[in-house]
Amino acid sequence: MKDTRVLLGVTGGIAAYKAAALTSTLVQAGAIVDVIMTAEAERFITPLTFSSLTARPVYTSLWDAPERIPHIRLVREAHVVIVAPATANILGKLANGVADDLLSTALLAARIPIIVAPAMNSAMYEHPETQAHLQTLSERGITIVAPESGFLAERESGVGRLASEERLLDAIRLVISSGNGVLRGKRVAITAGPTREPMDPIRHLSNASTGAMGIALAREATARGAEVTLILGPTALLPPAGVRTIRVVTAQQMFDAAIADATGADLTIASAAVADWRPAEQSAQKLKKSDADLNVRMVRNPDILKTLGERKGGTFLVGFAAETQAHEENALEKLRNKNLDAIAVNDVSEERGFGTVENKLTLLFAGGEREELGTGSKPLLAARMLDAIAKRMEAAK
Repeated sequence: MKDTRVLLGVTGGIAAYKAAALTSTLVQAGAIVDVIMTAEAERFITPLTFSSLTARPVYTSLWDAPERIPHIRLVREAHVVIVAPATANILGKLANGVADDLLSTALLAARIPIIVAPAMNSAMYEHPETQAHLQTLSERGITIVAPESGFLAERESGVGRLASEERLLDAIRLVISSGNGVLRGKRVAITAGPTREPMDPIRHLSNASTGAMGIALAREATARGAEVTLILGPTALLPPAGVRTIRVVTAQQMFDAAIADATGADLTIASAAVADWRPAEQSAQKLKKSDADLNVRMVRNPDILKTLGERKGGTFLVGFAAETQAHEENALEKLRNKNLDAIAVNDVSEERGFGTVENKLTLLFAGGEREELGTGSKPLLAARMLDAIAKRMEAAK
């Protein structure tokens, strides 16, 4: 997102305040953000808010610096324009070519990707005219980030809430992804999350993985133009929008999905925390508590990464080593034994790694290279990790 120029249009809905949070996130990610506000948007939030966040002027009228022709200059300087929130009014204007204020005029002049994120009362959103306008815009190649269901300003519940910030950011990343990147058009498979091995209908053996790292990798790879399959274990986190996701629960299910979908991929990243063992027997009924100790015989699960390594062919295969001690020593042994091209060393001691906002990774390669990815959020580490991998994939051509 660094140095990406984003033109943000803010229209007059109660969700206008959420555009400030989106602006802040974009700026923190290194984007250069210009903001156009409609007169109605100013009734909900002030231009000062956006100028403070962007350190740039906010545009509200065709007559702001008319000598610079802002409705032309702004869309020619930007890489993408997003309207969030987009009211029924602006959707109608855009669908019908109406240009009667700065935002609608700029949208009509735009020759860059346009994203609109509708937000309104469910009755307005579901109205046939609104749906017809959305259909028209979609057919013209405009990206629609559909609203979500939930509590609305009118103290009603229904569809019409502005899409989450995460979904808006996903949409921006997708439309600005470079067409010349190493991963453009490549097939990428990613395993993520924990697995669960049932003992009875209500108990299972698992671990604390949330799948956040794998989900971040899937999102970043998709933004770079890859065709991504995410094989995701049980987690409360949502997969990225537009990513083909295969939901699994047990290690055997993840094994079957990985062998079917990761074999032959250009790049496979195995970030899932897979259970090494499972109970030899699963009770059909809940195990009742008693005074006696419970002895459970465990058997090995199939080794997904080792099998992928044996069948990898031309796949660039990356594993993860979640370690609590002798981190790099153990990781290098895993890299060699499982025929990997690279391995990410993840220190999960002292409550680090699983379920945390930030993480620290080191990437080790089969050729002996070592790259410190540093400490950061999982999306940031995902970007750094794919930068390093893409460089090696390009060199291996």
